Amino acid sequence: MCSILGYCGEVADEKLLEESFAKTKSRGPDDTKTVKTGKGLLGFHRLSIMGLTPSGMQPFGLDGSYAVCNGELYGFAEQRSELEKKGYTFASGSDCEILLPMYFEYGTGMFGMLDAEFACVIYDGRTGEYIAARDPIGIRPLYYGRDARGTAVFASEPKNLTGICERIMPFPPGHYYRGGRFFRYSDIAARIPGNTDGLETVCEKIREKLTAGVKKRLVSDAKVGFLLSGGLDSSLVCAIAARESSRPIRTFAIGMSSDAIDLKYARQVAEHIGSRHTEVFMTPDDVTGSLETVIELLGTYDITTVRASIGMYLVCRAIHESTDIRVLLTGEISDELFGYKYTDFAPSAEEFRKEAEKRIRELHMYDVLRADRCISVNSLEARVPFGDLDFVKYVMSVDPELKLNRYGKGKYLLRHAFEGTGYLPDAILWREKAAFSDAVGHSMVDILKEYAEKTYTEAEFAEKRGKYGYSAPFTKESLLYREIFEKYYPGQAEMIAGFWMPNRSWKGCDVDDPSARVLPNYGDSGL
Repeated sequence: MCSILGYCGEVADEKLLEESFAKTKSRGPDDTKTVKTGKGLLGFHRLSIMGLTPSGMQPFGLDGSYAVCNGELYGFAEQRSELEKKGYTFASGSDCEILLPMYFEYGTGMFGMLDAEFACVIYDGRTGEYIAARDPIGIRPLYYGRDARGTAVFASEPKNLTGICERIMPFPPGHYYRGGRFFRYSDIAARIPGNTDGLETVCEKIREKLTAGVKKRLVSDAKVGFLLSGGLDSSLVCAIAARESSRPIRTFAIGMSSDAIDLKYARQVAEHIGSRHTEVFMTPDDVTGSLETVIELLGTYDITTVRASIGMYLVCRAIHESTDIRVLLTGEISDELFGYKYTDFAPSAEEFRKEAEKRIRELHMYDVLRADRCISVNSLEARVPFGDLDFVKYVMSVDPELKLNRYGKGKYLLRHAFEGTGYLPDAILWREKAAFSDAVGHSMVDILKEYAEKTYTEAEFAEKRGKYGYSAPFTKESLLYREIFEKYYPGQAEMIAGFWMPNRSWKGCDVDDPSARVLPNYGDSGL
């Protein structure tokens, strides 16, 4: 990961801006550079992944224009070759150096041409305008606000904007900003009608496109590792990567020292694919001791996100401290595409489709946010194969009737796509889903709930929760998270759309806890 900053007007307090930008130095510990752009400023903290030499340092400049980008632009070599034919020259091997030439050639139409995970800010020296944009899913973070004088400010994380902007909001994925307005260039969640592929064709294409998504994310000038939970999604990513790599890949798993569910499954996968596998254990003290740190780095109070982030943060910290790996591939986004435990209760294919679209559009505030912050705070870069644009577009185009769980097993399309291929043992391929926050050990969530119960009396809970109108806490655990959040991001609760919860309007889903454990179909997920 890297960190970017775009201040789009005359800078009143350079010291404050410098201090605010320094809050995300861990995203890019290798180098820092800022440039004056007209009356404004662009800043960049670098984590060297592609083009490791100093020539790959941003902001990139061209004919008085400048650009900063936190991103990976897949297939950039072909685009660079086309730009060279038009007379552009390049000084580095960095993928992001193509952005300014592309902007000069195609204007804001360039954003729809990128196969990328990115967030960028461009200063057009010809017009004095600032343009910002974010990838269609929001895998790379970007936030915005205005200072007291109305100047627009963009940054990788909300912590860069606290103390500068009164109201901080996430930059909408699939949009670009220009002239004070947002314009949509992509709505990847919307189903494009017309896909009439049958079950076997759909599964064949899912296998082909996911494999391609993993392969392109293995390209890196820095070392690559893999988070392996032992669940279906991360196991498939690791299995594909192992087949596409010339040497054993490195995989990492985490669990409670007492009752980890996933560690045994991750071990089975590692043995099957021949990876160099590392297990990390966490204790009850690790859980409660890291809670405030995790909420501060996340910038959320959402129960599901906080719970799932503790294990991810701790395993990424261990990777950072004990290895020279810089890039991690993860299994996020599969659930939103193929279904959770609770989507088994979808009353119709149309309702399933609407729920999937909602979840994809909001991903940047939940699972994608979790992966980005837990990984980047440890000076690592996240890559998400299930978020590959070609893969997502195709899966979202599939007839939702095929996605309903009429097969006795959720995510049937994804499982069947790899059935009989040998990528994974059948015991893993057909294993029931367990949410990551449960699968690191049921005791972890229980520890958090008990900790919250001891923090407030019933009277204190009733009094304190009443202070919040937006996304009001409804359990002692949610109140605890909200109070820690407000300590670091006072008055910024609207950055999050609310609590990630199963769709309460569906029969079987009207629950007060986001854990799949409370659903009637949890079954043997915890075994």
